[in-house]
Amino acid sequence: MIVALAGGVGGAKMAFGLSRVLPPDRLTIIVNTADDFEHLGLHVAPDLDTVMYTLAGLANPETGWGLAGETWGFMSAIERLGGPSWFRLGDHDIATHVLRTERLRAGERLTEVTAELCAALGIRCAVLPMSDDPVRTMVETPTGVLPFQEYFVHLKCEPAVRGFRFEGAATAKPSEQALAALAAAEAIVLCPSNPFVSIAPIFAVPGLDKAIRTAKAPIVAVSPIIGGAAVKGPAAKMMQELGLDVSVVGIASHYRKLVDGLVLDEADAALVPAVEAMGLRGAVMPTLMRNDADRIRLAQATLDWVRGWTSAS
Repeated sequence: MIVALAGGVGGAKMAFGLSRVLPPDRLTIIVNTADDFEHLGLHVAPDLDTVMYTLAGLANPETGWGLAGETWGFMSAIERLGGPSWFRLGDHDIATHVLRTERLRAGERLTEVTAELCAALGIRCAVLPMSDDPVRTMVETPTGVLPFQEYFVHLKCEPAVRGFRFEGAATAKPSEQALAALAAAEAIVLCPSNPFVSIAPIFAVPGLDKAIRTAKAPIVAVSPIIGGAAVKGPAAKMMQELGLDVSVVGIASHYRKLVDGLVLDEADAALVPAVEAMGLRGAVMPTLMRNDADRIRLAQATLDWVRGWTSAS
């Protein structure tokens, strides 16, 4: 069993690659849900949806999130009626939120609802929310604390970041399915997701944190930083504002107590000694995922690397 921890576009791309090189029953993807929120009365789960749409081959290839061929009649009507339009829900995407909300209100767990949606989309591997309990990322800024979607979408990541809180995490519990997958894991892969708002919330759930740290499987991360910049999203900006080195060395320092190894892009090959000086194994390979072939190649190379050094130890 390979367990991937994922969130956002980069995580979804890596998850896609893993899904194409592993049998469905050998892959479990645990997805961040701390950026879930209620909007227009609907339970919106951006990271879960990005992972699901990407695995199903339905994601918008230009943005990496949302659905390809989306239309926006619903949002046009919302705007005409004076409703909030800063978070855009497409005409097809909204069906996911409506069904999720309906089933949650009927008493189903988010894990169950996600499994039903995945089955309907033809996704065969397990996609699990990090918890069925609500956890919400709050962004600390110089002018106050902001809900994540307010910071990320409404304010376009403009406020400076001073830190993060994960409300509800301390009392949230992982699902039995997530714990079982981690106990059976051959390797745990931290996808190239934002370390602070996609991966950190997963570790903020005490039961998951303990299960990951005590798993017998090696833990490896794929750097979301290439050549001192984030491929997509605000990870580099956050690192700079938090006073961290905006490089794979900064990523290694952030992850050094969590992982055994780090995958670096070829552009950062010269930094392998600095990574290994922190006690981590380093591997260099092309990590920029421009297309499906790149995703599959990175997933296979990462698995080959981990299996190679675990079998040799």
